[in-house]
Amino acid sequence: MGLKFGAIVFHIFGRLRSPRRIWEQNPSIFLEDIALLPLAILAATQSPEQLLNQVAQRVSTIESTQQHREASAYVQLLAGLRFNKTLIRQVFREDIMRESVIYQEIQQEGEERGILKGEQTVILRQLARRVGDVSPELQSQIQSLTLYQLEALADALLDFSTLADLRTWLQTNEA
Repeated sequence: MGLKFGAIVFHIFGRLRSPRRIWEQNPSIFLEDIALLPLAILAATQSPEQLLNQVAQRVSTIESTQQHREASAYVQLLAGLRFNKTLIRQVFREDIMRESVIYQEIQQEGEERGILKGEQTVILRQLARRVGDVSPELQSQIQSLTLYQLEALADALLDFSTLADLRTWLQTNEA
């Protein structure tokens, strides 16, 4: 799998008679070569599910553990553009996707967003109890704060007694 993207593109178009879109290509071009195998999932077919099974079968024949994992992760990632996750899981029956750097990055971003939303929610609730209703404008300002700023606000709001305290803090601490 160790080919760089540019080399893969050259490899693909070097094998085609004329540049065409992947989804217009016969999947056999991609099924022949391990480096191109993940792209097979996007190729033209009358039976997409059969193609998915064919690609999964081809992945299962890869002897190198590292290449097998990489190919499986890439195929599953691209398959997500065309198939629902239940079908992909049924066909692959493996957790290799979880090992994918892309999957882990997406998961981490989701966790960070969840933490940020949780902080925002708790802070807005605490502010409402501490200083009264927070206007939509102030809520919007709070929701634009970074996690670091939210944590600082969470500490500072314990000393607030009015909305003016919040406004002053936001003016002093906004990016």
